[in-house]
Amino acid sequence: MTSVLILTWEYPPLIEGGLARHVRKLSEGLVGQGVEVHVLTRGGEESPLEEEVGGVSIHRVIEPGRPSELAEFVAWIERMNLDMLAAGVELGDRFDFEVVHGHDWLVANACDHLARRFDASLVATIHATEYGRHQGWVDKHPQSHIHGVERWFINRADRVIACSHYMREQIVDIFAVEESKVEVIPNGIDPGDLLAPDPAELIRLRGEFAAPEEKLVLLVGRLVYEKGIQVALEAMPTLIERVPGTRFLVAGSGTHEQQLRDQVVELGLTEHGTFLGWIGDDVLHSLYRIADVCVVPSLYEPFGLVALEAMASNCPCIVADTGGLREVVPGDGDVGLRFTARDPAALATVTERLLTDPVLRDRLVAQAYEHLRLFDWVDVAEKTAAIYDRLQSRLGDRSPVAARRFAPVDPARCE
Repeated sequence: MTSVLILTWEYPPLIEGGLARHVRKLSEGLVGQGVEVHVLTRGGEESPLEEEVGGVSIHRVIEPGRPSELAEFVAWIERMNLDMLAAGVELGDRFDFEVVHGHDWLVANACDHLARRFDASLVATIHATEYGRHQGWVDKHPQSHIHGVERWFINRADRVIACSHYMREQIVDIFAVEESKVEVIPNGIDPGDLLAPDPAELIRLRGEFAAPEEKLVLLVGRLVYEKGIQVALEAMPTLIERVPGTRFLVAGSGTHEQQLRDQVVELGLTEHGTFLGWIGDDVLHSLYRIADVCVVPSLYEPFGLVALEAMASNCPCIVADTGGLREVVPGDGDVGLRFTARDPAALATVTERLLTDPVLRDRLVAQAYEHLRLFDWVDVAEKTAAIYDRLQSRLGDRSPVAARRFAPVDPARCE
């Protein structure tokens, strides 16, 4: 049985974004594949230091709340890695790990040191890049530092997992790694995790945001520039003019929130929508079911989990024609609609079409649900376990990759 130590900066019940949910489902799926899974993550003061959930052994280091300023956040991440490294060393005295698997740059330093200490294979899953988030502007600190750590981590890893072919191409191009080193395993979705609440409760909830005859446009995600919420808001005046009674709902929080609120005022949209802030999964899943359409207007999107969640909740979706969204929502218009990224006029036109054509809406909902079979968590876990197995078969071959693991390490030199 392969034993893997997975490092992640978030894991339920501590949830910052989609990464926590991804790692949980992957970890539990790997258990189903016969892998012994240990997760090393962070927790708050009241978090149990160790527990077993879903067959996964979870180990936590207690960290203070994360700072909001990016420069301070980078220093906070470095301290978290030191704490994870110390905790990981202790775990290595208790368990034998053949694989260390890290998710994003946030745990890179601890992952590399532990893999070298355990003489284990190192796997890196890259969910997004700093280069992509900032449209290539990574020449100044702290973006340059994060970009450097990503480059170092990706080149140190024995295998890199990307969530889409788009991300694979970006990783190969930006970080100059061989294509054979990067494998594509999409994120998964389990419709069973998005159970429908009581119908009466859904009616009550929708009544909070829209009248029965009105249309409700849902925008979900971190409120940061690259998620493109500003594009959707720019489209709203035209859409409201064409489809009177249309309202919008913004669910999420982030550094761009105040700019978005200011934009709503400038566009005269104050009476036409609501900002909910951060919400839990139970409320989010209900929002998908009360909305007439979910719009994903991202400028940069490695995958597009929100679109899958909308599909699983019988909510038609419209996505920007960019990045990994192209793989989640194909361009044939069978499971969802696409619009030209960054183009509010195009978004208004496509949204009008969907809101005024109930036949189209019903067709998209029905076919999208079938489309979800392509993103089954069992397949995700099976493909990930297969990567572990292939790496183990190479243990007797101390190739340059393995030898490099014992070279001096200085991620700052990668900037």
